Amino acid sequence: MNASRIEHDFLGERAIPADAYYGIQTLRALENFHITGIPLKAEPLFVQALAYVKKGAALANRDLGVLDATLAGHIAQACDRVATGELDNQFLTDMIQGGAGTSVNMNANEVIANVALELMGKPKGQYEFCHPNNHVNCSQSTNDAYPTAFRIALNNKLQSYRDALAELADAFAAKGEEFRNVLKMGRTQLQDAVPMSMGDEFKAFATNLREELLRIDDSRRLISEINMGATAIGTRVNAPEGYAELVTQHLRDITGLDLVLAGDLIEATYDTGAYVQLSGVLKRTAVKLSKICNDLRLLSSGPRTGINEINLPPLQPGSSIMPGKVNPVVPEVVNQTAFYVIGADLTVTMAAEAGQLQLNVMEPVISFALFTSISYMTNAAHTLREKCVVGITANAKHAEDLVRNSVGIVTQLNPVLGYEAAAEIAKEALRTGKSVYQIAVTERQLLSQAKWDEIFTFENLIRPHFIQ
Repeated sequence: MNASRIEHDFLGERAIPADAYYGIQTLRALENFHITGIPLKAEPLFVQALAYVKKGAALANRDLGVLDATLAGHIAQACDRVATGELDNQFLTDMIQGGAGTSVNMNANEVIANVALELMGKPKGQYEFCHPNNHVNCSQSTNDAYPTAFRIALNNKLQSYRDALAELADAFAAKGEEFRNVLKMGRTQLQDAVPMSMGDEFKAFATNLREELLRIDDSRRLISEINMGATAIGTRVNAPEGYAELVTQHLRDITGLDLVLAGDLIEATYDTGAYVQLSGVLKRTAVKLSKICNDLRLLSSGPRTGINEINLPPLQPGSSIMPGKVNPVVPEVVNQTAFYVIGADLTVTMAAEAGQLQLNVMEPVISFALFTSISYMTNAAHTLREKCVVGITANAKHAEDLVRNSVGIVTQLNPVLGYEAAAEIAKEALRTGKSVYQIAVTERQLLSQAKWDEIFTFENLIRPHFIQ
């Protein structure tokens, strides 16, 4: 039989694997929650943030004389080891669980306590020397430790996402510069509209995404407000005077984040509005990114029977039956990622609404939804940039031919000929298949060749100025 140790809680005794750093409450969670199959260790930034929270608490308790300085030092050292990721494989509770995150909090408390015992030269489980609740969780509740760690982890995870989105926007901007002299037809309602530069179209994609960087920054400021020191419901029960302010300062120093203690800890302990806001930002960006991918698929459609103004990098054969077919697989996978994130936003919304009285017990599913959405959006941004955008090429001649043969260019004649005359030219062009030039200049002689040339220069087509 495998070696084990016996631990107890107020429900009874259980055998714990001798080499495990987790304890009995983590074991009970492993037995009770089989939902996602995704353990806490899958979010290493969350594990790291839990270690930061426990270290900040130990230092504040030391400073206030609540914990012995030597014991607090061992706890802090244990937290440092956990924060490196060395013990991630001990964080095994399912990401979605009942209990408002108590199992996650106790998983951290037990691992840190046993690492501290090891540093003290004591066997795992000898909690009289360092206890998960009495010492590691001193002056805390799950209800302030869990959301504080969650917000720290979100802040750090959002930085990587922001970087990925910024790099994607930069890639679109670079293509905008590359395609600045490519003439193409702009379209509204999938119909020919007026000419434009393909460069401006791609620069607009960049601008569209860069707006989202500001929204991410706004969200990070919101989730930088923490309720550490609130303990169970915000009344600071079991926390010494000045603890909340002191632990917040320690956490600022440990994390390097501009964390702020909430002004109303009772409100902050149940409020999940910042998560709803962040989820909405993720959804907003997902919608924008999906729209851009729709455009890339349309612009590359064909190649011979579609718009075919751009070429996406060919990555893999597109059909098991149609030879030579290549599909826009990267925009397609980003579309699907966006659909998932949009759905996850509803999960966050319903979970935030489902809170009662002084606590929202649904925070585990909120954390799972937000962590997953941020990861998926980060991966989508990287994939779209690396596998698609940087390799896009323009079919410049074909795009210009579409403009020259389009009825849409008749709009440029409105100031010269008037709307009614221009509409008549368009109607005849559509009916007969003749070009606008042939009808307006050659047949009807409504304007001279010189005037036509002045109106339809490349510069005036992509950056129109008023001509009469």
